[in-house]
Amino acid sequence: MKRVALLGSTGSIGTQAIEVAQHLDNVEITALAAATNGELMAEQARLLGVRRAALSDRDAAAKFAPVFEDIGVELLAGPEGVVELVTDGEHDLVLNAIVGSAGLEPTLETLRSGTTLALANKESLVAGGTLVMSTASSAGADIIPVDSEHSAIFQCMLGEDKASIGRIILTASGGPFRDRTPEQLASVTVKQALAHPTWNMGPKVTIDSATLMNKGLEVLEAHHLFGMEMERIDVIVHPQSVVHSMVEMVDGSVLAHLGVPDMRIPVQYAMTYPARMKSPAAFLSLADYGNLSFEDVDHASFPALRLAYEAGSSGGTCPAAMNAANEEAVRAFLSGRIGFTEIATVVGRVLERHDALEGISLGEIREAEEQARRHATEEIGRMENTS
Repeated sequence: MKRVALLGSTGSIGTQAIEVAQHLDNVEITALAAATNGELMAEQARLLGVRRAALSDRDAAAKFAPVFEDIGVELLAGPEGVVELVTDGEHDLVLNAIVGSAGLEPTLETLRSGTTLALANKESLVAGGTLVMSTASSAGADIIPVDSEHSAIFQCMLGEDKASIGRIILTASGGPFRDRTPEQLASVTVKQALAHPTWNMGPKVTIDSATLMNKGLEVLEAHHLFGMEMERIDVIVHPQSVVHSMVEMVDGSVLAHLGVPDMRIPVQYAMTYPARMKSPAAFLSLADYGNLSFEDVDHASFPALRLAYEAGSSGGTCPAAMNAANEEAVRAFLSGRIGFTEIATVVGRVLERHDALEGISLGEIREAEEQARRHATEEIGRMENTS
């Protein structure tokens, strides 16, 4: 029986991971962590028979403490409570599905303990990729990617000599606005941006998908996970989301991973790796899809992807600053404070102001994030005052 600690249990990936675990007879979820949704996490704990859980938001932990006490579940509080949950328990696998840079410390502590990490928190690698990969190497801990694109690449590269790989090709759905001009994008509403045509995700990831920042984060993630230079990682728009990503070999062969757009498939693969088991997801019928199409990214309409490449090429704490600025800008968009196209504007201006550090320690990364959030808040305030 594989024991799994699930971080981010109440989010989109977390709830699907629970569904997958219930489907499997050799996986047991033994610990849960979330940010604020204590009500849902308590229901999950009852369903799974979990005895330890954590809420990273202290106010939420205080509010729901009596609920967890009533059902006999130990509830830990604060970000350090999530870390304690990871380090003090006996887990064979930690699935980190926390959204945002808050997932970095649990990622590092999981790896330091030598525990296998199933990583759905791409911001861990965006903000602290060098530190994360060096920690994994020092501890001899494995990282299994959960993002559909990186799971696809991981599977395509199995058994291949790295020297035989020419480039990585990440596919992007293009989001709901791939055919719109920059002028049309300026009037996009929150409701429209949250209506993704293919994937069912949480609000932050859905907005990132609409701006293509999500793909930029994935480029940085692939750079660290697979040790591939930024210039050898390309992005192509594939609206059907059937080809999850590709690996081009030096002889011109292209290995592609195909499947229905269902996150339960890569989640299950991470849980059962290296074995494969029957999935609750539907099987792919290419005849039902008919034609599969591909097109280049419109960088003029979606500058966020270019910003991610620039941050990755600059290195140091630039990606951490970019990610923190994006989190603040997305939050401001969702609350109606700035427009859709202003998300990338905020990120770009923060990067211009950023004083980069090496980014080889958690302290440097957090310092860079704090500076970026401060600068992003200032930029957002200026936009509000001039609108």
